Amino acid sequence: MGLFGRRSDRTAEPEAGATPAPTPPAEDAAPGHGPWDASQVPGRGNRVDLGAIWLPGVHGMQVRMEIDKKTQAVTGASVMVDGSAIQIQAFAAPKTTGIWDEIREEIMASLQTQGAKVDDLPGPFGRELLAQAPGTTKEGEKVVRVLRFIGVDGPRWFLRGVITGKAATDMQAARVVEGIFSQVVVVRDDAPRAPREVLALTLPKAAPKTEASADPVPLTPDGTEPA
Repeated sequence: MGLFGRRSDRTAEPEAGATPAPTPPAEDAAPGHGPWDASQVPGRGNRVDLGAIWLPGVHGMQVRMEIDKKTQAVTGASVMVDGSAIQIQAFAAPKTTGIWDEIREEIMASLQTQGAKVDDLPGPFGRELLAQAPGTTKEGEKVVRVLRFIGVDGPRWFLRGVITGKAATDMQAARVVEGIFSQVVVVRDDAPRAPREVLALTLPKAAPKTEASADPVPLTPDGTEPA
């Protein structure tokens, strides 16, 4: 199992980008994959209990919990493995309609105003966004950061993943983080919640803590940082 760490810094440093590889179409995905609702699985199995989500583990992965500076709530989990990273967050959603189509449009618009090139493409979980965002390193070097935004609408929840690093451009590397995302279980409580409200996570029990190195990305579902 991987190592867990805490970090509240939400400032992301750009990564050197590459020409994105094409994403496999949704029909190529193995049938019957998740993410799952807790009602759809017999139990937690070997997943780590993080409250609103149960997170599967793969060999060599590290997990950093994202902490909101203002509220100290745990708002997401970032998984790092083999040069790739995926940030996973769960949100409340309406009973009858999904929100990914709307959120995807908002993320695209937000990134485009920042000068990013964004494509809406088919992927293993349905429609997804592939973004090439310009940025500058601490040394002043101009770089392009490549990000993949994936999302799944569930029963009264929405799960979003943001993929960076090797998996954003390399299909083989992508299979690892896509596999993690596909086996996440969302535990939505019965409390009434506004659509898009973050389903707060909890820190894992009895897990070693270490400093993780990947940078988080914006923590709201529309791709912008909270006010």
